[in-house]
Amino acid sequence: MRKSMISAMIATAALSIAGAAVAAPKCTTEPKAKWLTEAQMKAKIAALGYTKIKVFQVSGSCYEIYGMNKAGKKAEVYFNPVSGAIVQDNED
Repeated sequence: MRKSMISAMIATAALSIAGAAVAAPKCTTEPKAKWLTEAQMKAKIAALGYTKIKVFQVSGSCYEIYGMNKAGKKAEVYFNPVSGAIVQDNED
């Protein structure tokens, strides 16, 4: 019983650490009324060379996409929704 309790505690700790690692960055403190519209943001994203966007979503205080970069590699990118600037770029 003690081994299973320790294993459960270790698993819970590992999940907590993993969850913290994938949390969205803080992109803005501006209210959503000041954000670019979805259409405006998608146009900026396309101008930056991102294609095949499979996911476009609000993630915390960011716009987030999953798609392909200019080099054809998978990319997960967080954008400031007010300026359209890249805040975090996770490319494969």
